[in-house]
Amino acid sequence: MTRPRHSKKDIEAALAHAEAQGWRVELASGHAWGRLYCPHNDSECRCGEFGIVSVWSTPKNPANHARQLRRVVDNCTGGTSSEEDET
Repeated sequence: MTRPRHSKKDIEAALAHAEAQGWRVELASGHAWGRLYCPHNDSECRCGEFGIVSVWSTPKNPANHARQLRRVVDNCTGGTSSEEDET
């Protein structure tokens, strides 16, 4: 099933980037347009509390919000283990 596109092109591009990294996008009700869910859901991960990030429908500055979403996805440390670091 395909999700609806976000109305802001910068945010839509950030969502596509997140999906390419394995993140799940779900639509939300209320103030947020949707939520991004980390594929690792690791308590040690730096991508936010429990790997959930809100996607706003009408941010004041869409480019900044898109940049923030990309930063969270790119800084995600989930899935890396100490075994990988030792080799």
